[in-house]
Amino acid sequence: MRDLTIALENRPGALAEMGEALARAGVSIEGGGAWVVDGKGAAHFLFEDGATARRALEAAGILVVEERDVLVQRLNQEEPGQLGKISRRMAQAGVNIEVLYSDHDHRLIMVVDDTDKGRAVSEAWTRERASNRQTSG
Repeated sequence: MRDLTIALENRPGALAEMGEALARAGVSIEGGGAWVVDGKGAAHFLFEDGATARRALEAAGILVVEERDVLVQRLNQEEPGQLGKISRRMAQAGVNIEVLYSDHDHRLIMVVDDTDKGRAVSEAWTRERASNRQTSG
């Protein structure tokens, strides 16, 4: 899974053009979102095949600013405070979360400044949750 940072014009139809370019290439968006910040369109979208998505967007004249790996984490929605807990773990490891959103499968998607350290935190979190489920179940 790859996150693409996409610069969009702040005008009607810009997002439609992005979606149409992806559709022509047979590329589905797996998660993400788009915003206007300081008058400029900014988007982060998740793709199974980032390179194909990037080519489709660039062929349509849409600027892809960056393509990055992501961390994928499933949080326990029944337990309040999950975002704070995993964010604190990342911070304690010196990892800055730069982008955060959910995918279409209700998983937390994180783009971090140090993917290796972030992946280690995420994997430890997953192991601990699995261990806690086994001991409580």
